[in-house]
Amino acid sequence: MKKSGGKKARKCARCGGHGAVLQLWGLNLCRRCFREMAPKIGFEKYR
Repeated sequence: MKKSGGKKARKCARCGGHGAVLQLWGLNLCRRCFREMAPKIGFEKYR
């Protein structure tokens, strides 16, 4: 029986990982790929 939801059902669009996938704004990137791609996408870190 195939699972239809949960953490492992989503995967990163870049590396295919099933860990912590960020779905905000339709990114579908894992946290590692997001940290690498954030400056290129236009996200900036504010203090």
